[in-house]
Order: sequence, then structure tokens, then C-alpha cells
Amino acid sequence: MTQTAIHVLVVEDDAIEAEARMNDLRRQGYSVSSVDTGAKALRMHQNSDLVLLDLDLPDIDGIEVCRTIRASGDKPIISVSPGDAEMDRVLALKAGADDCVDLSCGSREMAARIEAVMRRSSPRQTPARTIVLDTLRIDVPAREVRLRGELIGLTGKEFDLLHVLAANADEAVSRKQLMARVWETSWADSSRTIDTHVRSLRVKLRASSWIVTVRGVGYRMGRG
Repeated sequence: MTQTAIHVLVVEDDAIEAEARMNDLRRQGYSVSSVDTGAKALRMHQNSDLVLLDLDLPDIDGIEVCRTIRASGDKPIISVSPGDAEMDRVLALKAGADDCVDLSCGSREMAARIEAVMRRSSPRQTPARTIVLDTLRIDVPAREVRLRGELIGLTGKEFDLLHVLAANADEAVSRKQLMARVWETSWADSSRTIDTHVRSLRVKLRASSWIVTVRGVGYRMGRG
């Protein structure tokens, strides 16, 4: 089973935007789920470590959702709104949000803000982000991989490739997605390099079953 330190609940009614945010967060090593209404957020937030709350919701005003979650406890909340919506950010902070970010916030900045909020909310208890798959352990901040406790030496791109697959362990990841996330390019011909890195990872992990080929799609994480 995949284990991650921080579970983020994404509250966003736009399905495309929600999926993009979830993919970005998974790439950063977080466990993620999403809901598309304020009512669902109020029912589901207890199952998360942090709520990433879009203020523009179809049923309940986002400020009211923020205020209600805050009234129920100390759950960390980061609100999301357009850059020109200064009043929304002011109201969200007054309603109990720990931080406010712009809709265009990049994945690295978002991860940094989540870490900062988690440090402030539980400075002594914020665990390291780690992904565990059976005997394979991936320490994301340290960029270390251990198999049955033994440190496995990986190149930077090998680690990034393994991390993306492991963070999406129940899903097939397409070649296009891997090229975009690991190599930051959409050039299809360069996808041959994925195969080279997969072969190398399989050798280093001592079992080809760790990375499964999904014909016509790409790869997914398996079990050694």
C-alpha cells in the first residue's frame, strides 16, 4: 500500500482544474482526493490533513465553508482565488484560512506553502513525505530509495521517473505524461529515453515486475 505523510483534500468544482492540481500534488509526493462542492467538503474534510479550498463553489460560499471547517477544529486550510480577488483573500483569512494562494500558483510554490502551513500547525509532528510499496521505500525529501533496507543508487532522472510512477501507484502513466513530468518536454521522439531509464531501474531494483509495461499507454508501478 502507498503511504504518504500528508493527505490533501482538493475542493474544486472544475473537473479539469481539479485533476491538474491533484496530478501536481501527487508528483510532489502527496496523497490526494477531491470533491466538487462545499457540502461534500464539509463531510469529507475530517479524512484529510489539509484542505485546499477554492472559494468559488457552486453550492455554498467558499468563505462559509472555510469558516465552518475552522469552527470544527484546527484543520489547516489554504484558500485558492484569482489574483485580483483581494477581498476574497482578506475574508478567507478572517474566516480562518492559514494561507491564500493565486489560481496560477505553480506546483513547487504550492508544495512549499503546504509544507509551511503544516509546520506552523504541527511543528513537532510533521512527518517526512515517504512512499512505501511493499519492500520499496522512497524518501522524497532526501531523494533516497531503499529496497529491503538497502540504499539503491539512482540517477536524478531515474529517481524522478520512479517517484512519478510510485506516487500514482494505482494508475497507468502515459509516455506523454512521463515526458512532461520528468523531462519537461512534449517531444514524442525523445520518449525512447523513458525505455532506457525503465530498463536501468528494473536492473537496479532487481525485478522487472516493479515497473509494468502498459501496452499502448506507458507504464505503471508494480510489485517486486
